[in-house]
Amino acid sequence: MRFTKMQGAGNDYVYVNCFDEPIPGDPAALARQMADRHFGVGGDGLILICPSEVADARMWMFNADGSEGEMCGNGIRCVAKYVYDHGICAKPALKIETGCGVLALELHVIDGLVEQVTVDMGEPILLAADVPTTLPGDPRRDGAAIDVPLSVGGQSLRVTCVSMGNPHCVTFVEELSDRWALEIGPRIEADSHFPNRVNAEFVEVLGRGEVRQRTWERGSGETLACGTGAAAVCVAGVLTDRTDRKIIVHLPGGDLTQHWREEDNHVYMTGPAVEVFSGQWA
Repeated sequence: MRFTKMQGAGNDYVYVNCFDEPIPGDPAALARQMADRHFGVGGDGLILICPSEVADARMWMFNADGSEGEMCGNGIRCVAKYVYDHGICAKPALKIETGCGVLALELHVIDGLVEQVTVDMGEPILLAADVPTTLPGDPRRDGAAIDVPLSVGGQSLRVTCVSMGNPHCVTFVEELSDRWALEIGPRIEADSHFPNRVNAEFVEVLGRGEVRQRTWERGSGETLACGTGAAAVCVAGVLTDRTDRKIIVHLPGGDLTQHWREEDNHVYMTGPAVEVFSGQWA
């Protein structure tokens, strides 16, 4: 089986072109094997690029632990690059089917290859029960869980919960550190207030238009970037009046631009997509 390793701002996945290759019989087990950084290819998970009846292609993603993910902002940019660069559908604007619906993408092409992609991430889901979380939503703010208290591991936090097709719990901190990402992050992921588990974002605000972010991803651990997480951070920053609607998010693997537009209530993400290497999985 042929595979391709790709990354968006350091968020790396193994990709399989299922237009040419058969869909694996047990993709969850395959994800665990291929994503292993010591005994496999290595990555944050496995993404299958499949035919779609409603879009130009379908993204079917699995985290490193084999759990299925609804959406990956960095992953979908790489899917778009692969679809364009490898001639599956060479259009400057694509539609990709995901676990949370069909998303529109605008490709930024240089010398015949995609270098950056802008993704319409859609409207953020804020109603607490739909994120989902059992943390209390504010009836004055349409039931959203904004800057609400959460206690984990003896640490009292103020968190904002946002779904961008997958659930996020955003915590603004004075200074980022390993303790936040590596100790508090996994505790938040498994906290009982999140019935489907959750991605945990920790954010240091540098200014109204600029933040630093680290993410503990549900099913993958800390990753160098999280696109849906960066979109959720943009929304949380506006809701708590910490940031403007358009921000640059500095992640360990690179920068992403997020814009929560007032005119349509959608979040638009722009960032890189890079093909690293291809190989044969025996």
